[in-house]
Amino acid sequence: MSRPVSRRSGAVDPFIVMDVMAAAAEKEAAGGTVVHLEVGQPSTPAPRTALAAAHAALDGDRIGYVAALGMPALRERIARHYRDTYGAEVSPERVIVTTGSSGGFPLAFLASFDAGDRVALAAPGYPAYRNILAALNLEAVDLPTSAADRFQPTLGALDKAGPIAGLIVASPSNPTGTMVSRSELKALADWCDARHVRLVSDEIYHGIVYEGETTSAVEVSDHAIVVNSFSKYFSMTGWRIGWLIVPPELVRPIERLAQNFFISVPTLSQHAALAAFDGREELDGHVRRYKANRDLLMAGLPAAGLDRLTPAQGAFYIYADVSHLTNDSRDFCTRMLAEAGVATTPGVDFDRARGTGTLRISFAGSTAEMEEAVRRLKQWRRV
Repeated sequence: MSRPVSRRSGAVDPFIVMDVMAAAAEKEAAGGTVVHLEVGQPSTPAPRTALAAAHAALDGDRIGYVAALGMPALRERIARHYRDTYGAEVSPERVIVTTGSSGGFPLAFLASFDAGDRVALAAPGYPAYRNILAALNLEAVDLPTSAADRFQPTLGALDKAGPIAGLIVASPSNPTGTMVSRSELKALADWCDARHVRLVSDEIYHGIVYEGETTSAVEVSDHAIVVNSFSKYFSMTGWRIGWLIVPPELVRPIERLAQNFFISVPTLSQHAALAAFDGREELDGHVRRYKANRDLLMAGLPAAGLDRLTPAQGAFYIYADVSHLTNDSRDFCTRMLAEAGVATTPGVDFDRARGTGTLRISFAGSTAEMEEAVRRLKQWRRV
């Protein structure tokens, strides 16, 4: 008899959006057409500046190992980004290059928390937070939120959460696209600092903002961890590169972990990422398209019966309340895919308690795809 799988792996839920992507691929393989509103990635390639740098590196660089914390030039460029964008002075020594934000979260959690610690996060929220915490024997503490507080954590919810070691805040948020203001983020950071709670600020959708102010946690706290990525605004999902900004006392612990887990982040991706900062004109054009897509869906989806929509301030998601249409969001999304050829993600991926009545709609694709999605959904709802 073989040894059973570990309890920690059994505690990790599936990432349902990946299941939706697989089902959509099966439909396409069978000859069907699918409008993809499920996937949270840009439909565009890396910026031309990044691609040119990657080609040059392939021709002229050995593409070997580099330092576990990242190429010094890239760390310095990221630090400069905080000065240029936020007016915040960040030492390059506090910058840690990671294999996407997905590689950054385990490093941040392992360096900050011990097994059994409780870490609070908003519900609905990105499911991988909870699943990574579970794999590391940490307890995820859901903070129930509502449209009234823009689905973001509040001090009142934190006061009711019991003892916690950490708080994860995402602004703009996945799946809702909502944001916390500067004053709200400062209040959350002060609450954490006063109680020796580690604030982890997920800022991977910074740059994709339509309304409101964008504040980085480095502006309001010396003790927070910032997680960011080249995947979203910089349109480099498959390059698997991101970064952390951490307090000085966490640099060496995270370096030791990164050395042993990853050795180093892919060198080719680091060359490309360094040049991506020079592609802002192209990248800002993508953001203008996302806004047009958002506006199109917000205007068109109500005619298809999807009229309870969270206005996205940033990112490229709309969170829809479909509780008047179904009490089983997984079945609703399955039927939408099968019958209308439109793929969306059920809300149970983001909120285990209340997600049966919600779904997430991604508008990261082309404007023509958004128009087709609205057309198909209107026809589907009339059937």
